[in-house]
Amino acid sequence: MIGLVLIGVTGRMGGALIRLLPEFPQLRLQGALARPGSTQLGRDCGELAGLAPMGLTVHADLPGALRGAGLAISFSSAQAAGAEALACVAAGVPLLMGTTGLGPEARAALEQAARSIPVLIAANTSVGVTLLEELVRWAATVLPADFDIRIQDTHHRDKRDAPSGTALALGAAAAEGRKADGSIAYAALRGGDVVGDHEVLFLGTGERLRLAHSVTDRSVFARGALRAGSWLAGQSAGAYRMADALEK
Repeated sequence: MIGLVLIGVTGRMGGALIRLLPEFPQLRLQGALARPGSTQLGRDCGELAGLAPMGLTVHADLPGALRGAGLAISFSSAQAAGAEALACVAAGVPLLMGTTGLGPEARAALEQAARSIPVLIAANTSVGVTLLEELVRWAATVLPADFDIRIQDTHHRDKRDAPSGTALALGAAAAEGRKADGSIAYAALRGGDVVGDHEVLFLGTGERLRLAHSVTDRSVFARGALRAGSWLAGQSAGAYRMADALEK
């Protein structure tokens, strides 16, 4: 059994992760974290996710929750990512960071943490998006440099970061394939309750290639995160990607 700590349990992803935990019997939830001052502190995390009580209340003591844990999964805030990485290093707990919008300081802290513990940074934990990244990287490698690359993401009206973390990850994959990022541009649309649509366009003279992915159910992110987290818990210290966790 792997003792699991969920950071950011009061958000959309937190609830989805708790609801899908029964699909992963190797994981045992031992900590449910929210930010200090959250109005949800003290509530049962099962009830918070729309389930029967689980006997585990939401709290804000991350170092305490990490004692004896085997895995931490975070979908909290970009501002807290650095501190979460430091806490996981101190406890020796592998960290899957699913929070998007990470700034340079947070990324530096995560890179430093990866020298001591396994760290997986994933802007998107969908299996389909992981494959899309690989296809984009390959297409950018094969297609001539005169193909323009345009990336569009569409999300719900409350999505804070634009472009999305997934769009930026797709752009990074394209830049890696092409070995340059000068011709990559982004467009972000926000509205309604769209979970997440991403399209990568390779625009040439006389022809166009579209690679796209759509999500209609947030549970695909939660399932992918729990699958990748179960894998991460058995790895040595280092920096990992979703593609590493999904290799067979």
